[in-house]
Amino acid sequence: MAEQNQPTTEGPPQPGVIVVGVDGSDFADAALAWALEEAALRRVGVRIVHAWQYLPMVAEPMAALPSTPFEELARAAAAVADETMARVTGGIEPTVPVEVRVVEGPAGTALLDAAADAELIVVGSRGRGGFAGLLLGSVSQQVTHHAHCPVVVLPRGAEPESHG
Repeated sequence: MAEQNQPTTEGPPQPGVIVVGVDGSDFADAALAWALEEAALRRVGVRIVHAWQYLPMVAEPMAALPSTPFEELARAAAAVADETMARVTGGIEPTVPVEVRVVEGPAGTALLDAAADAELIVVGSRGRGGFAGLLLGSVSQQVTHHAHCPVVVLPRGAEPESHG
């Protein structure tokens, strides 16, 4: 006889989604791994969000530098999301539905917009920017302060099975 409180991954997916932010960092890998495991327990999907910003150089002294076309930057951003997924899953198809959104714009805003229908947002404690000694980065701070749903902030090295 199974325990009544024991989660199961059997049965059809339930409505809902877990949103996870990725940026190619170790923190993002931990966040995605955790989100995929949690989604399997809840029988919901995962929405991976990778945000990037196009900042063309317009200053006169920089005019001699070559600029990268918008489309090339968009392809590189999509590759970050795909590479993160491949690294975390080892190329094995996840057991939950996965949607990938690559968004041009600020990361915090992109995550909050993507989480309009989410039951949970998962982010790493620090990403690619900022100062390594800080516990929370600007994106995780923005998300924790403005999200309408619960937020999980995973520290570097967090193992998926460590939550529960």
